[in-house]
Amino acid sequence: MGAGALQKQASAYASAGSGGDAAPVTGGPSIGGQVQGPKGAGVDGATLTLISLSGRQLGRTLARSDGRYALPTPGSGSYVLIAAADGHQPQAATVVVGEEPVTYDVRLSGTSGLAGTVRDGDGGWPVEGALIVVTDVRGEVLATVKSDHEGDFSVPELPAGDLTVAVNASGRRPTALPVQISGPGVTRVEVRLLSGAQVQGVVRAGIGRLPLPDARVTLVDAAGNVVGTTSTGPDGAYAFTDLDAGAYSLIASGYPPAAAALTVDGRGTDGFDLELRHPEG
Repeated sequence: MGAGALQKQASAYASAGSGGDAAPVTGGPSIGGQVQGPKGAGVDGATLTLISLSGRQLGRTLARSDGRYALPTPGSGSYVLIAAADGHQPQAATVVVGEEPVTYDVRLSGTSGLAGTVRDGDGGWPVEGALIVVTDVRGEVLATVKSDHEGDFSVPELPAGDLTVAVNASGRRPTALPVQISGPGVTRVEVRLLSGAQVQGVVRAGIGRLPLPDARVTLVDAAGNVVGTTSTGPDGAYAFTDLDAGAYSLIASGYPPAAAALTVDGRGTDGFDLELRHPEG
C-alpha cells in the first residue's frame, strides 16, 4: 500500500468519529508505544485504529494522558496503524507483527492555521459577512471563508510559508495583507476595512431634462489622474464605488462635454447629477 493511499485512509478514519467501531481482535501479539507531538511530548486522547491491508477495521483505542497506547492483533502479519488527534495531521504506517509484541511510537505533526477578526477601520466594530480569500505566493487560492457576526474567521490546515490574505466587504474598500505561517499553531491577524465612498447620479439632456443613456462619464482625482470611466445605463444612471475621500472632477460626454467639481467625504453614497445640452446658437 503506497504512502498516498495510507494518508487517504488516515484522513478517512480520522474524520469517522467514534462510529463504526469494530470489536477488538485479540489472540495475537499487541502493538504498543507512544503517540508523540511535534516536540516529542505525549499526545493525550489520540485515536489509534488498526486495519488490515484490505481496509477492514480490526481495533481501535484511545491513548492515555501520556500518549501511550496498546492494540491487540489477530496474529502475525502486516497491518496498517492509523493515529489521529485534534490539532495534528493524521498519520498512517504499515506495521509488521511477528511472534512477539511490537513497540511502535507515532510522531504526529501539528497543523498550521489562520484566525482573525475583521473590523471597521473607523469605529472598530466587527464586520460580519466579509469575504476572506487566502492565496499562496503563486496566487493559487488555498481557502475562502466569511467572517461571522463577531467579525471572526478561521482557516485551518494551511501550509507554512508566505501567504496573502485578501478581504472584501460590502460598502468598504477591499484590502490585502501579507501573512507568514511559520509552523504548527494558529497565526492570528486583525484586518481593518475602511469605508468606501460612492458617487452615483443621473446624466440628463438639457432639453426636457430627459435621462441620457450611453453618455460617457469619467472621474478624475485632484492630481488629474483618471480614477474610472463608465457609461450611463438606459435610465441615464452612473456610479463609481470604492473611492478615497477627497476632491474629484466629473466629466460627462456624449453631447458637448460638461465638467463639474465635487468633494467626496469618504462615507456613504453621494448623489451628483449632470446635465448635458447643445450650446445655444
